Amino acid sequence: AVPDLRIRLGSLEPRIVTADFCERLCKLPNLCPQFHLSMQSGCDTVLERMKRKYDTARYLESVRLLQEAFPGCAVTTDMIVAFPGETEEDFDKTLDVIAQAKYDMIYSFIYSPRKGTPAAEMECQVPDSVKSERFNRLLAVQNEIALELNQKEVGKTLRVLCDGISKNNDKVYSGRTEGNKIVFFDGEPCDTGKYLDIKIERAEAFALYGEKI
Repeated sequence: AVPDLRIRLGSLEPRIVTADFCERLCKLPNLCPQFHLSMQSGCDTVLERMKRKYDTARYLESVRLLQEAFPGCAVTTDMIVAFPGETEEDFDKTLDVIAQAKYDMIYSFIYSPRKGTPAAEMECQVPDSVKSERFNRLLAVQNEIALELNQKEVGKTLRVLCDGISKNNDKVYSGRTEGNKIVFFDGEPCDTGKYLDIKIERAEAFALYGEKI
């Protein structure tokens, strides 16, 4: 292991996550406990239409294995709302998966037809008004979960790799935890590129706020 070198994995195919896979990962001392497993939909019928090679049961098993091997790890995913043919019941199943997996973050998208793709030619395209309504509901559920998870970090001192001045607020600095959570704090130019101990004082759904110690 190289001191102070963080190893962060890219997107994982759910089917490769096994007990043996997790056991091997645990032997990497610098591995960041943050895992991205693309879900796309929490409904097996929709996953079949998407030509995905996993179902919700196998997917949730992958999440369970990672969370058992790495207690407190961050799990993120991708979700597509209103894929052609998605019913209200199908969408509710997606919300159920989100509640079970307890994602730290979801990269969510509203389905948009692309000319020449099989999905664009499918029947039962979802109306735009329904797309927006479902998208907003998904965001509301996820924001509540993310806030709940982030609030558990309040009072803790976390090791943060400072990225420099925040892109959205030049009065504060920002950095990332091992779980890839964004942390904002008062810093100085010499902090950039360094690991800092930050005591978390406040949490929002998408970020943590703390004080350098």
